[in-house]
Amino acid sequence: MSKEKFIESISKSYSIKGGSIYLGSGIYQGEILADAKVNLPLRMMSRHGLVTGATGSGKTRTLQLLAEQLSAAGVPVFMPDMKGDISGMAKVGIENDRIKERATAIGLDYKVSGYPLELYSLSGKLGGQMRATVTEFGPVLLSKILELNEVQSGVLMIIFKYADDKHLPIVDLNDLKKVLNYLTEGAGAAEIKNDYGKISSATASTILRKLVALEQQGVDQLFGEKSFEIDDLFEKVDGRGVISLLNVSDIQSQPAIFSTFMLALLAELYQTLPEAGEVDKPKLVFFLDEAHLLFKDAPKVFLDQIDQIIRLIRSKGVGIFFCTQVTQDIPANVLAQLGNRVHHVIRAFTPNDVKALKDTIKTFPKSDYYDMEQQFTQLGTGQAFITVLNEKGIPTETVVTHLAPPSSFMGPLEATEYQAQLDGSSYYKKYKESVDPRSAFEMLEERMAATRKEEEEVKKEESETRSTSRSTRKEKSAFDEVMTSPVTRQIGRELVRGVFGMLFGKTPRRSTSRRR
Repeated sequence: MSKEKFIESISKSYSIKGGSIYLGSGIYQGEILADAKVNLPLRMMSRHGLVTGATGSGKTRTLQLLAEQLSAAGVPVFMPDMKGDISGMAKVGIENDRIKERATAIGLDYKVSGYPLELYSLSGKLGGQMRATVTEFGPVLLSKILELNEVQSGVLMIIFKYADDKHLPIVDLNDLKKVLNYLTEGAGAAEIKNDYGKISSATASTILRKLVALEQQGVDQLFGEKSFEIDDLFEKVDGRGVISLLNVSDIQSQPAIFSTFMLALLAELYQTLPEAGEVDKPKLVFFLDEAHLLFKDAPKVFLDQIDQIIRLIRSKGVGIFFCTQVTQDIPANVLAQLGNRVHHVIRAFTPNDVKALKDTIKTFPKSDYYDMEQQFTQLGTGQAFITVLNEKGIPTETVVTHLAPPSSFMGPLEATEYQAQLDGSSYYKKYKESVDPRSAFEMLEERMAATRKEEEEVKKEESETRSTSRSTRKEKSAFDEVMTSPVTRQIGRELVRGVFGMLFGKTPRRSTSRRR
């Protein structure tokens, strides 16, 4: 087919009347065709998406490009910074020869710019402290972090159910440990036996050990108050959406923690936001980088929760984009809900890689312009296979795209710039100090203290009763001893004889003396 036919086909497929994001221009037979513009409709970004590709293929810059244009369109963005290397979005980019060449190739009038940025952290060291109470986190997500088995997860659910029924706020890990100990021993164990079931000491000990291990990893501060307020993700500055960047570079060795925490934020968004229906542009777009960490070794109940959130949160006006290396990292039921696809190069070095490549190709609309299996392995850095949903919700033509360059700085802020960003942030100050409210720990301490006091009073009463009883027994014992002594018995016999003698008219025998 001719270049003209290709340009016509791509232009028609990606023609958009409303607001859109410009991704780049199509490539046909190795040539970049600037007129074959590839756009993504803003209104379709709430239909979710997927960005994949091997290490070094340009995924991070694709996310940066998407975040910038969303911000410029007035859409707030939440995204993680896995390596601490995209905080540079806060400052104006640098136009160099490579960027000029890329912009010229796609016919882009390139202009550098910086974007409103808020820095957050789960450790509190690299940004505003993001926290959630243990209750907000819930038993399913906490089980994923603690790597609990099915039985242990069930026990955790009992603990949460009991705390909810008894109005015991579980704010931090100390609260959770207190409730666990209370329900395992003594009055607490007896209290829940009939209504909730018995918690074995072995299971409780395992959960407790894992909670202590989590504390030792230094991330226990992400549980507590002041809890992060979801409304802070929807901020705008001068009409541009704020990019909320969660820097997790300092806890890269604990991937399950930050990936699950991001899902907890999504769950709270789903629970708190009102229905929005179809919108011209999303209220918020949520990027989940290293998405495979969410699904690795995840129990069914966890996967079911993800599936429900992804399926229903679209109606709240929130779009979710997963970012990972290969399509197979995402479960099929989740993958089926992702309408927008940006796939960078796939390296086919092993039989498993070849199989993954073939499976990925099957998920794309068929193309008359490419040998997709061959083309996928020949993509350059900053190039990707793309198919999105058009304004009518129909998948667009599959096209190899030369992506546009980001307009902000591609790299991390310098240390002094980073600190200045924090010092100028009201949210950093807002969440810096933790709060210790009255919660399950204090409530159970008071309850246990009252129980101990009652037990002591009962013991005291029993002790006094026993003391009185011993005194009475001593008095009785002394009387019995006197009454049963030989002397007393002899006196008693004499008295009886005298009394009976008087009663029957008998006189006592007189002693007579012999007269000589």
